[in-house]
Amino acid sequence: MGDDGTGRREDARRRLDALPEDLHERLENVELGSGATVHLLLEAVLSVGRELDLPQVLRRIVEAAVVVVDAEYGALGVVGEGTRLTQFLPVGVTQEQQDAIGHLPEGHGILGELIRHPRPLRLPELSEHPSSYGFPPHHPPMHSFLGVPIRVRDEVFGNLYLTEKRGGGEFDAEDETVLSTLAVAAGVAIENARLYEEARYRQLWLEANGEIVAGLLPGADEMQVLDMIVNHALRILAADLGVLALPDEGDTVRVALASGVDAGAHRGLVLPHEGSFIGAALDARKPLISLDVENEPRFTAGPRWAGLGPAVAVPMITGERVRGVLLLARLQGRDPFTEPETAPLLTFAGQAALAMELAEQRRTAEQLALLEDRDRIARDLHDLAIQRLFATGMTLQSAVRFVDHPEASERLLRAVDDLDETIKIIRSTIFGLRARETSRAAHGLRVRTVTAVEQAARPLGFTPSLHMEGLIDTDVPAEIAEHVLAVLAEGLSNAARHAHATAVDISLVARGGTLRLSVTDNGVGMPTDGGRRSGLANLAKRAESVGGEMTIEAPAKGGTRLVWCVPLPSA
Repeated sequence: MGDDGTGRREDARRRLDALPEDLHERLENVELGSGATVHLLLEAVLSVGRELDLPQVLRRIVEAAVVVVDAEYGALGVVGEGTRLTQFLPVGVTQEQQDAIGHLPEGHGILGELIRHPRPLRLPELSEHPSSYGFPPHHPPMHSFLGVPIRVRDEVFGNLYLTEKRGGGEFDAEDETVLSTLAVAAGVAIENARLYEEARYRQLWLEANGEIVAGLLPGADEMQVLDMIVNHALRILAADLGVLALPDEGDTVRVALASGVDAGAHRGLVLPHEGSFIGAALDARKPLISLDVENEPRFTAGPRWAGLGPAVAVPMITGERVRGVLLLARLQGRDPFTEPETAPLLTFAGQAALAMELAEQRRTAEQLALLEDRDRIARDLHDLAIQRLFATGMTLQSAVRFVDHPEASERLLRAVDDLDETIKIIRSTIFGLRARETSRAAHGLRVRTVTAVEQAARPLGFTPSLHMEGLIDTDVPAEIAEHVLAVLAEGLSNAARHAHATAVDISLVARGGTLRLSVTDNGVGMPTDGGRRSGLANLAKRAESVGGEMTIEAPAKGGTRLVWCVPLPSA
């Protein structure tokens, strides 16, 4: 037996020498037990060190710990902020038992004792310790206990918890030494896995950033780039839901993009700024992490994130401006987001903010180019078209005295009048082109009418036809213009909701001191039950208030024609 023990020690020493230098030095400072124990411990150390994937490393650590101290149950708890456990990986408890127990421990009782005092703790009977809270229903009975902290670069990463020494005995000093040794090796393995994980994530984020920059440079559509950013983050962090929220009117934020689980339910969601998870990230200007966003006590305002657990909200910042928040969440029961995962997120979210800023600058540049083009057109119309028309009119007028035939003379004079009317229309167009105001009220009636018709295309399912004639922007006062837009909106709304029309024709004509608006549809005609009379009565009152009238006609081909006619003040 002695020779066999010596051989095992020599074999263990050779295998110890083969370990990485930093781990070798740490293990050298730990007093090892018997040869069999050393052999088993080194097998466990080598098993733990083979993995580079952090979740696998953590699982290997707790599985090895159960073996080396011959325990029936084991667990590894990862310590987060304060004394709260962010992960709890049990071994020896079946899935059925876990489901019956319910929520995993968060760091209270004996578990919290080891978090508050990170040093080995060995107990013959758990229930006799002052910090023991007892066990929840359906929890298997546990008596003997051994716990040791796991340190990574002198900081406590988590704790190993072992219970129920097989055979009914207690954990002894050698078990404590062996487990403490394994904890040293575990710290090194965790550090290596973290470095590997950081490098892997760094590579993934660099590749994603490269794709996004490639999309930004040629001027891709803003929403396409933002959608690409959300989906890259979802893929890299293996999240179940990704949303991009933007500040909305008032003290609210709106989910502009959503991808993943229940994306349709979240898209367009409006949340209060104050008291919500996303609003808090906007104010904090730094990433915020929640272990259970659905039941997060810090954020109570707005709809709950049903079914979601771990979440991270990252503000999208360019310069001093916060443009929105990128939120990623995983389903209940999944692992929380780690620091290596989320560290690059602030920079990555900045790409979304940059995409929005570039799109805004593009829109500004396009608007300036449009205004410059309008200026050029207005100058050309004024300098070329109007002067030529005016000269033509003068020529025709001077030619009248050379024409003896009365009918020919009348036609020439009528042509001169038509040219004068054309010049007025062009001048009205020039006035509209040169309008610089950007507020809704500052736009001319022509532009606002076109906008109203375009907006009606979605509820109608088609684009109505529009005919406009006369000096609409110059001859129609602001008060009457507001009435016209209200009447037009009501007429289009009736066509969309009640008429079941497949075509709508709109005519807006300012001529002879009168403004006439007609909205004609090919729908089912006026109802006999008077269901639409209240809205039409309001339109009639609008006409009467400015000295006009409204009529409802039934065209020969079917449908309805609304005619709203009012006098225009003299120039």
